Parts: sequence; C-alpha cells; structure tokens
Amino acid sequence: MDTINSIIESASDYPATFESYLAHFADPVGDLVNTFIPQGSHPDMDRYLYDPLKSYSENAGKRHRPLICFAACRAVGGDMDKATSAAAAIEHFHTAALIHDDIADEAELRRGKPCMHLSEGLGIAINVGDLALSTVNGTVVDDDSLDDTTKVRVISELINMTRRTIEGQALDIGWARDGRYDITPDDYLVMATHKTAHYSGAVPLAVGAIVGGGTDKEIEALRQYGLATGLAFQIQDDLLNLIGSEESTKKDFRNDITEGKRTLVVVHAIQHANDQDRARLIEILSSHEKDPKVLAEAVDIMEKTGSIQYARDYASRLTEQAKQSLVEQVAQTDARDLLISMADWFVNRLQ
Repeated sequence: MDTINSIIESASDYPATFESYLAHFADPVGDLVNTFIPQGSHPDMDRYLYDPLKSYSENAGKRHRPLICFAACRAVGGDMDKATSAAAAIEHFHTAALIHDDIADEAELRRGKPCMHLSEGLGIAINVGDLALSTVNGTVVDDDSLDDTTKVRVISELINMTRRTIEGQALDIGWARDGRYDITPDDYLVMATHKTAHYSGAVPLAVGAIVGGGTDKEIEALRQYGLATGLAFQIQDDLLNLIGSEESTKKDFRNDITEGKRTLVVVHAIQHANDQDRARLIEILSSHEKDPKVLAEAVDIMEKTGSIQYARDYASRLTEQAKQSLVEQVAQTDARDLLISMADWFVNRLQ
C-alpha cells in the first residue's frame, strides 16, 4: 500500500493551490484512510457492519481533513507518514458524525446517495456510526511509529475534539427541538465552532503539527488558523445549502430550512426582518416545509434582510485575518502556502 509520502512524491510538482491539492490526492488518501477499516471474524459481520462502513467511506468527499493534517505536519518539517493514523482517525470521526447527524436530522441524501439509515436501516446505521467512532482512538494507540508521549497528546486532542463536536450538536438539535428563535449570531458562532471548526480545521492542523514535531507556537498558530477557517467552512456550507444548487450540494437542497436549522443567515435574518417577514420566516422554519416555492420564499426574506451578504462578509473577514496571523507565526514553506490557499477555497468553493 502506498504511503502518504510516496503519494505526494508521485506528483511532478507539489500543488500550488488547495483545490489542486484535493484534486490530486483525495482518492489515494481515501484509499489509505480506508486501510484502517478492519474485517470481521464472521462473514455477516462484514455484511452488516464493516462493508457498509467501507462503502460509505468510499463515497466520500474531498478528504480535506486528513489532507490538511498531512500539510500541517509537512509545514513544521515533520514526516507525514507518522501522521497517517491521526489523519485516518479524524476522517473516521467525520464519517461517524455524518451518519449520526443524518439520523438526527432525518435527512435523505448524502453525497448524492440515500443516507445510510435509509439504505441499510436505522439500527445498522447507528451501529456503523458507532464502529467508526470506536476506531478513532484505537487507530492511534496501535500506531507503532509514534512514541507514547506523542500518542497521549494526539489522543487527548481527539477526545477533546469529540466532546466539543457533541456539545455543538447538542445546541443545534436542542434549539430545533425546543423551537428556539431567540438565538443570536454569537450563539450560532459558539455552536458552529464546537460542532464543526474543531474537527474540520483546528484539530487536524494541531495534530499534524504535534506529530511533525512543531513548536508550541507553531501548533497553537495552526490550531487558531483551523478554528477560524473551519468556522468559515461551516458558514460557506450553510450558504451553499441556501443559494447553491441541488446538483452542486449533492444532498438535500435547502434542507436546512426544512430542518429549521439556526444558521448564521437565519439568526441574522430573524433579528433584522420586519415583523411580518420575521413571523413568516419563523412559520416556514417551524413547519418542516419541503415545497421548493416556500423554501425560496424563506431565502428571499434572508436576501431582503441582507443576511446572506452578512454571512459571506463574515466568512471573508475570518479568513483574511487568519491568513495574516498564520503568515506572521509560521515560516514560509510550500505546505504553509498551501494552507493559506485553503482559506480562500473554504469561502469560495461552489460545492
């Protein structure tokens, strides 16, 4: 099996942009990550557990989390091969989070295919998600290339990442369950930072730097960069769900409205809409509406209040400030420049 070093070295040049980095290496890194999925001791264990997990993971996204973990390791002068178990652990956590999130949201599509709880049944989907979650720390524990001190540091990061993500999910689910429309933009930022920014940005970068032997200053700089860009990533994801296209998102278009999600756009719109529009927006968000015309009406209210532009501008400010800080604190390398490019991709991506 190829290692990450051999995969990167197989390219004629190190990619200059994050988009090309993903395009070059998403598939082979996905194959590498999936080698950490075990096999069962009985054929039916594979049929009902390991095979569904492998199939789900093979229909993956762009693998940006393991790839930024590798880039951070390279940025501090480390051996990327040693970051493989940590990168795989974070990606399998992502898989678990998506499977369980789709169940909680009663979603229908993920990456253009039926969600696992629809294709395999609710019980199997919960179990497969639990399996993916159980592999996270064990993947690192079993890595003979890491010394015990590094393992403990990485596992501590993964434990805290898991707790923070679950805390964010609790806010997201709880606000929807209780019909809460008193949520402020600051409340949203707390939720999104916990639910997404830690595991989609901060922890992959910090862990990569830890395994790579980075200094405390480098590790913290990369962590803070990941928090800012990870939050921008989530804001852009929310925007795409509203104003992208069903084809580009490859999941339920505008289902955030159907599910009554308290996104930055929504909470800003509720704060700034006139009484009539506010009442209508809350009515739509509360009704689990799927009619495209009604969903479009909700988006029109968000446009009218300037909330979509507000979210765009907020994400752009986050990334610009984060890039400046990283340039000041981490020495210039091809990998650091790649991570700078990542910030722009996070807020400009179309899917």
